[in-house]
Amino acid sequence: MRQSLLLPKLGLTMTEGSVAEWLFQPGQSFNADDVVFVVESDKAATEIPMEAAGTLLEITAEIGDILPVGAVIGYWDDGLPDHTGAHTSAQTSAPAPTAQADTSPSAPTAGTASASTPAPSTVDHADRVPVTPFARKTAAEQGVDLATVQGSGPSGRISARDLPAAPASTVATPVSLRDPATDTAVAAMGSLRDPTPAERTIARKLTASKREIPHFYLTVEAEVSRLRALREELNAAQTTVRYTLNHFILAAVGRALVEHPAANCVWTDAGIVTLRSSDVGMAISAPGGLAAPVLRDVGRRSLAAVAADATAAIGKAKAGRVSAADMQGGAITVSNAGMHHVTYMASIINPGQSMILGVGSVRELFRPDAGGRPELRREIGLTLSVDHRVMGGVGALQLLKNVVRHLERPLGLVLDAASAGT
Repeated sequence: MRQSLLLPKLGLTMTEGSVAEWLFQPGQSFNADDVVFVVESDKAATEIPMEAAGTLLEITAEIGDILPVGAVIGYWDDGLPDHTGAHTSAQTSAPAPTAQADTSPSAPTAGTASASTPAPSTVDHADRVPVTPFARKTAAEQGVDLATVQGSGPSGRISARDLPAAPASTVATPVSLRDPATDTAVAAMGSLRDPTPAERTIARKLTASKREIPHFYLTVEAEVSRLRALREELNAAQTTVRYTLNHFILAAVGRALVEHPAANCVWTDAGIVTLRSSDVGMAISAPGGLAAPVLRDVGRRSLAAVAADATAAIGKAKAGRVSAADMQGGAITVSNAGMHHVTYMASIINPGQSMILGVGSVRELFRPDAGGRPELRREIGLTLSVDHRVMGGVGALQLLKNVVRHLERPLGLVLDAASAGT
């Protein structure tokens, strides 16, 4: 029976996306859980597995076109007899988004997409290895020599997901998609290159965030002498976990969300959603661009568990393996630029969240003590960017003060975390 393929909803705030790659072409059969296409949202590119075996009949969505959630992108046959005589719509079993509320906005009614069909998978005549069109285009843009890439698909087929680990080559020449007139106009200014797909995605989502979210900013300092001493003592006492200042900051933010649940909320088209879990995102500079995987229920987990989750997330980001599901959920992200010798950093809120905490470097300076005598302090600057639609200054300050309290009295994070046990 003929079924419709719909653009899936991959997160609470996703309203549109695009097909980044087709791994099967019309006429080809697939099994249940085979990845038939890849969807790119404002978070990441996600492989979409099929819910049942069947045959791809038709592709109606052109690669790269921005479509609303629920739009028809193609048709497939499930092999069952059609007793109704009418076509039915069935969405593929996309990876379930991390749900944080009882309900989420429903997908819009399926619409009709353009009837353009992408070219089928091509074969590299040098080594006879099949390559999907999107992988070939992405490799050309990034300067990746496909001869160095090991494909993971059938018959060694190379798809876009195989490219992040591939070494860049100076032999392959990126294909320019620019207007030659533009190249000429900027030649006197300097060199010009096409943004990578990841850079385009980051630019698009952060531009939308700054335009649509009314940001306001709160900046405070936290005295971290006791925190640094405690971290050194913990690291000297054992070799299982290597604690960093960022582990304590993530734990402090998670604990503050538990203590101040009114701040753990996000804006959606359906209304303001208060989240149940104290999830915290962590900004990571990765080879493909900035990634912000979300650590789950940080406020109720032990410091060791938070550190382990953070280490695992960094490993996935550096390998280019962070999925859309990894970056779903949470009201806040921590963006730590302390290693770059910056005092304060006012960051742009990630779409779908309501806050981001910019963390500066540790500075040594003298402040007057209670008696007016100079006292050496070690401080970090914290700047909280807040979505004014969901929170006012008083509520945001309460959350920020709780974060500072945990950082200045860090033993509580260790003791409370020990009782959490996970």
